[in-house]
Amino acid sequence: MGSRCLAIFAAVAFFVAGPAVAQQRALTPKQSEALAAYERALADFKSVLAERRRQLEAKQPLPNLPGQALYLARVAVISTYKDLTDAIPSRIGRPNKFEIPPAYFDAEIEPLIDEYSKLFDVMEAPPANAQNSATPFKDVVDLATVIARAKGLAPDHAAAAGRISLGLFFAETNGKQNARNGRSNTYMGSFQTGPSEDRNGYRKWQAIKGDIVAIDPALSARDEKEEARARGTDLRFNHWTNVRDGLMNAHADVFREIPGIVKTLPDPIDQMKLFELIQIVPTPTRAALKSGDLLNYGVSSPTVMKHLRNNSIFAFGQADRAKTSASYREILAAMWLFNRKFEKAMAKYAEIRGR
Repeated sequence: MGSRCLAIFAAVAFFVAGPAVAQQRALTPKQSEALAAYERALADFKSVLAERRRQLEAKQPLPNLPGQALYLARVAVISTYKDLTDAIPSRIGRPNKFEIPPAYFDAEIEPLIDEYSKLFDVMEAPPANAQNSATPFKDVVDLATVIARAKGLAPDHAAAAGRISLGLFFAETNGKQNARNGRSNTYMGSFQTGPSEDRNGYRKWQAIKGDIVAIDPALSARDEKEEARARGTDLRFNHWTNVRDGLMNAHADVFREIPGIVKTLPDPIDQMKLFELIQIVPTPTRAALKSGDLLNYGVSSPTVMKHLRNNSIFAFGQADRAKTSASYREILAAMWLFNRKFEKAMAKYAEIRGR
């Protein structure tokens, strides 16, 4: 009786396990390698998440740049999953709540990305002396709009500058004011500027203060109050002054190009992407704007391509990472990871304008 039961059990086990085993055996060497690479990357990601959570909960000292290992592990997961779906297209699954193309991301691991975001929220929390604003989103729109007007833009194009700049706030910190940076000891604050960038923006703001007073006296008065409040501290951790100086440093002069930009890029999200590229790779982006053929302007510098990849552009999968050059049309299309942030910015902008 016992041997008969064992035989039945073995038969059942064969029929249950058989298809899975057969499927594994059916994989080509390239497919097996892609699957193994993804499984290793996923295990590493889980391990790094668990380690950082344990350190935070135990209040242990964190390593220098504590978010870098998390970021690289997340990149590896997305990258190896894209290689896997390239090798086995049937592994492309359902859409995910992060709006990442399904070929790059398995929706089943959404909770891991939620944990990733929670850990960064802790690691990038503002310092105790940070000076928040009660109206952080409106501040960005108001400052960008008045700066654009000071640069000579008509009201509709100045409004576009406000909308675009709100997108930058979401791109840099997901709309969190006075954020620190888990991946850098240099870039801090709502607009993630370095000390030299903040000083440069401050100097440029001083040069147009007279124009600002004439255009918007109330905003100028608010600026004086924030200056006084932040005096003697790092201006990057006062939301108002960091947004102001960040815009003046990198974007204010480009605001003059907005009339032409909105003709070339009628999609507001593409406009936000272009201004984010001024943050990431300013020199080639300015050159592309001056070229007269923005979308077809190409970059091939290894340094520029490295900066793009370090900001999640052409960063995922062997095919993307193998690219040695790209046009701005291709770069904008590859910035799909920014889409969700910019959609949030658009919704917040509509809410502000609705008031």
